[in-house]
Amino acid sequence: MRFEVSKVLDAIEARLTTDPALARAVVDLSEVVRYADLDGGRPASMLRLGLVIDALGRHVAEENVPVYAVVPRSLLSDADLTSNERMVVRRWADDGVVEVVPQLDDRVLEVAELLGLPVLTRSRAEQFRGQRAWVDEPGRLLAAVPGAGGPVLVARVGRGEVPPVGEPSPMGAKLLARVWRCPESNCSGFGAAVDSDSPFADMRTFTSPVAQPPPTLRAGAPTCPRHGTRLTDAGPRPAVELLSVRIDGVIRQRFVVAEGQPVVVGRAPENGIMLGQWLTEDARKWISRGHVRLALAGGELTVRDISTNGTGIRPGGSTDDDERITLARDETRTLGPTDLVELYAGVHVGRARMWSTGGVSQPASVMAEAPTMAIRKFER
Repeated sequence: MRFEVSKVLDAIEARLTTDPALARAVVDLSEVVRYADLDGGRPASMLRLGLVIDALGRHVAEENVPVYAVVPRSLLSDADLTSNERMVVRRWADDGVVEVVPQLDDRVLEVAELLGLPVLTRSRAEQFRGQRAWVDEPGRLLAAVPGAGGPVLVARVGRGEVPPVGEPSPMGAKLLARVWRCPESNCSGFGAAVDSDSPFADMRTFTSPVAQPPPTLRAGAPTCPRHGTRLTDAGPRPAVELLSVRIDGVIRQRFVVAEGQPVVVGRAPENGIMLGQWLTEDARKWISRGHVRLALAGGELTVRDISTNGTGIRPGGSTDDDERITLARDETRTLGPTDLVELYAGVHVGRARMWSTGGVSQPASVMAEAPTMAIRKFER
């Protein structure tokens, strides 16, 4: 059972991010782990985060939905968690896949406001309603409650509106336009990379400037949420485009292309976006290991064909085959706002905002390897 729990925690880790472009919702991990009514188990369990992530996936009808988890430092030594769970959450904190803060206060709501995301909470907003009036907007607060087929998300205001892809607030956009540096040398969120010649280079985890989380504001100044130290402005942050892979009508994965950092998409690229696990046998035969290279420069998103069998462009997302454009080997084309890259029939890459739904009613669960007793239905 311990091995099964570890596998589930690894699956959950893959859905955690502090990247503003990728996160779909914000959670307070210390609140979620105590939702005992979701499984009828012990007072605190990290597996409940997996149940809530699955509920979010079903709510937005999308695969591989990532969440931004904020963790108060006290949870790292919470005796209600197992020793393995405490070790895992500490590793998550050190690796920067969750954000650790000394005191939670309203940090969950601040992140949600800066990034334009919903909050998965039952009670987090009550005491801060006066400062964060947006919590009364439909769909901004979603509560996880037990359901017949597993936990479901219920809008605390409104009628179950699906949260949109987050748009940063004006202040959030201003903060995310810059790279910030923390004076603490061990800061995973706002630290600098260790020189590759350093003997500690392979032990240090840091968040790339492209994926930096939003700073917290203290007296109007950008501050490190973990260390409480004033951040320094290290210059402009590289521009990014958020893209989605859509296969046979289902969004399988979102990914970011940043200025100066091309991304290869294909069946099984060495470093890039791997599609092989979702492709039919015919599609796997057609799509090359590395099929296309997407790049962002000067505000323009381009695609270059690097495949064996060719790549198509569907201008404006057109389904008319007469309008389909075929790229020659090594040909590069600038993509319009609604153009789709077609690797094979039904296999498309485009800007994430093009699709309002993920297209799947039962996304793959992070709880697939969970022990049965950890997800049994709670009898009232």
